[in-house]
Amino acid sequence: MTEKNHPSIKYGKTGVLIINLGTPDSTKWSDIRKYLKEFLSDRRVIEVNPIIWQIILNLFILNFRPSKTAKAYKEIWMKEENVSPLLYYTKKQTEKISNLLSKDDLIIDFAMRYGNPSIKSKIHKLHKMGCENLVILPLYPQYAAATTATVCDEVYRTLMKMRWQPSLKIIPHYDSEPLYIEALVNSISSKINEIDWKPDLILVSYHGIPKKYFDKGDPYHCYCHKTTRLISEKFNSIKMKTTFQSRFGPQEWLQPYTDKTLENLPKEGIKNVLTICPGFSSDCVETLEEILIQGKDSFISSGGKNFDMVPCLNDREDHIVLLKTLIERNI
Repeated sequence: MTEKNHPSIKYGKTGVLIINLGTPDSTKWSDIRKYLKEFLSDRRVIEVNPIIWQIILNLFILNFRPSKTAKAYKEIWMKEENVSPLLYYTKKQTEKISNLLSKDDLIIDFAMRYGNPSIKSKIHKLHKMGCENLVILPLYPQYAAATTATVCDEVYRTLMKMRWQPSLKIIPHYDSEPLYIEALVNSISSKINEIDWKPDLILVSYHGIPKKYFDKGDPYHCYCHKTTRLISEKFNSIKMKTTFQSRFGPQEWLQPYTDKTLENLPKEGIKNVLTICPGFSSDCVETLEEILIQGKDSFISSGGKNFDMVPCLNDREDHIVLLKTLIERNI
């Protein structure tokens, strides 16, 4: 092979892939079912006998759950943009970080663990653009096997089939990163200044995981409590309580449960509650529908007086600075 007829190859660049959970392509039943099938087929998410689980999943869950899930997504779907909030804000985050880190040898993009755009498609895209180095930023502040680890699994599966692999760096968690805590504190302060009532309690709700995952050594529970502790140190006058939401199936999950807590708080004399969901980097169906709609309805119908939710960090300036800083440390 001579220099004259050698194929053109792009190289010398670094690619940063920001990865979030994922979203259906639309609120159609078929798109919801496709998304749920991929998500609930992940062995990191559902740790049961795969043969038995696939029978349950395909015969029962995927025939009934898509309708319920579609209804929830329709409640929060951004109709003008025709996208889910999670996709909308992940795009915004990527665009704003790219503007702040504008370099000829740096390409910043995003992908979803489930749904589109896929991790595989974006890694191949970055590779074709000349990225010899790859930095992965999962948008999960608190590491868990069912979130961060499954992102890593999918990255590894893609690299295993590549002849020319890029170098790889992964940012595993940032639960106690000072800029992260500062952004959360700022967002809470902004909401408190906005509302005309004083919270009796700030409920800090994280996505739950089955308790048996914690028993097997998953550090997620500890990371969540650490984040809450660091936030609470800035709000000595308001009590905070950590809870866990979004449980699925009959087995025991991390407790206390967010939904049960909201039902019981008014009975304990706590009538004014502000919630925040620090584990979600973008507002999504779990925050906007499960907490701000279902959670609020449950709390008020149980005797609560005032309820509100601090928005996720989304594309706030201090959140963008945090993500930019995490990337800069690893490129």
